[in-house]
Amino acid sequence: MTDLSQIGGWFSEACFPLIVAGPCSAESESQVMEAARALAETGQVHVFRSGVWKPRSRPGTFSGAGTRALRWLERVRSETGLLVAVEVASPVHIEACLKDKSVDLIWIGARTVSNPFSVEEIATALQGINIPVLIKNPLSPDIDLWTGAVERIAAAGVTQIAAVHRGFSPFERTAYRNMPKWEIPIELRRRFPGLPVICDPSHITGDSSLVPEVAQKALDLNMNGLMIEVHPEPSSALSDPGQQLSLRQFTEMMRKLIVRKPTVDDPWFLNQLEELRHQIDSIDYQIVDLIASRMNVSEKMGEYKCRNNVTVLQMERWLEILRTRIGHGKKIGLEPSFVEMLMKLLHQESIRKQTEIMNNLKSNGECKSS
Repeated sequence: MTDLSQIGGWFSEACFPLIVAGPCSAESESQVMEAARALAETGQVHVFRSGVWKPRSRPGTFSGAGTRALRWLERVRSETGLLVAVEVASPVHIEACLKDKSVDLIWIGARTVSNPFSVEEIATALQGINIPVLIKNPLSPDIDLWTGAVERIAAAGVTQIAAVHRGFSPFERTAYRNMPKWEIPIELRRRFPGLPVICDPSHITGDSSLVPEVAQKALDLNMNGLMIEVHPEPSSALSDPGQQLSLRQFTEMMRKLIVRKPTVDDPWFLNQLEELRHQIDSIDYQIVDLIASRMNVSEKMGEYKCRNNVTVLQMERWLEILRTRIGHGKKIGLEPSFVEMLMKLLHQESIRKQTEIMNNLKSNGECKSS
């Protein structure tokens, strides 16, 4: 098993918050240099990002300028002092990036992370090369797939690793291009306590007007930095024009962002916080006890249904529960979507319990049969 206790490396020592910014794709040398100079002048950007190879969903669309764009990025580094990062999706890309040491960091995109075979190929190509690597989350909300990508890159001997939260492809229409599902990057940090996680609000929102609010949310959740798409003229961008900030929008967002501390040393604050945490702990234990009581009742219902040859799922009853609980939650200030999600989880576990009880009774010949 690879030792991941020191994971993070350069990212853990970098400025907080780490700001990675630049256009979605490198379209021309003049476009790249205009963006890089302006971002460097802000004094708030640490890494310049730009796509050289773009994995597009459909053929015939702009798929990046390719290897020749690496020369433009070398110029960015030499003239602005910014570090340079590009996306790689194959060993060929890695070889091109490292050939003339034109790139300081690489990132592995969501499509690539979604395929363990591709990640394994990249990990093999990185053997003995300890370049900083950013690993985006996979397209689907699969924490194990994301975890596996981190483990594969770490197993190659790379110790300078950070994760990038860019959201997950939704199965339904939402306000954002990709669902944030903040609980997943939080779980990743629990699995890898030393792993820095930065947020990519450009891909989460798909809409430049929503980028600032998601960026602030990420910082409030104590993420280690932001990856922002910035273009000199977003409306004329050859890829993802809707989610890229203009240079003016980026400067304005950075001016308004609030970077909060994880904690403070003030004794009064700490005492008050500890008291509130005790209240949370007490309420949480009560919630767990109530859920256990609810499941005990569900088991009894399973027995009763089994002995009377009644189906586990009673659709009318379930719809009534959903309607009334959401309505009650709304009256007392709870978000309807949260109450709906909570009730669905409880109902799912209740169904599982009742099914288990009915199967056990049936195997013992205790259920009524038609």
